[in-house]
Amino acid sequence: MPMSADDLRADLSEAFPDADIAIEDLAGDGDHYRARIVSEAFRGLNRVRQHQLVYAALKGKMGGELHALALETSTPTEAG
Repeated sequence: MPMSADDLRADLSEAFPDADIAIEDLAGDGDHYRARIVSEAFRGLNRVRQHQLVYAALKGKMGGELHALALETSTPTEAG
């Protein structure tokens, strides 16, 4: 069963409570999303490590309930 944008946002908000999160359903199928996450949790981390934190927050749903996720991560300073 596909993952809803609300469920995706809930998982990300739980892991990154300070974050500004924007979710976009790219294909209208509940299976392909873009997530823009701006969080202090990313400070000092490279992009790979930032994305690893996001995948960990999804608790194994990536590749199952969630087929594709385009990620844009940054700190508030980087986001401007």
